[in-house]
Amino acid sequence: MSIKSSKTLLNEALSQIKTIEPSEAKILIEKDNCNLIDIREINELEDTGRVENSCHFPRSTLEFLIDPNSQYFLNQEIDINKEIVLFCAGGVRSALAAKTLQEMCFKNVSHIKGGFSLMMAEGFKIIK
Repeated sequence: MSIKSSKTLLNEALSQIKTIEPSEAKILIEKDNCNLIDIREINELEDTGRVENSCHFPRSTLEFLIDPNSQYFLNQEIDINKEIVLFCAGGVRSALAAKTLQEMCFKNVSHIKGGFSLMMAEGFKIIK
């Protein structure tokens, strides 16, 4: 058995998850229909700032922070009945994370194509 490459894992994830454009995310945010979750690591937020109205759940601990049965669950920060919209720096980690959340049986999950980089270009408000 050979090891799957990261490219294979990414392609599998992209074929199974919902990918949205930054403009679609803006509409969801304006209508208060989603949880916007930044999965970048803390040093990335310190370097580039964070998107206004986003929660920070680092990729390294995402599964623990979002699992209602975990002692680390951050239920005060999200509404699990709303769409979960993930983003990272460029859209790769968030795609893999979205697939993981689907495997955890979260039904309404998506990730933002192009991540933080494209969100900045599309005019999302960044807080330093």
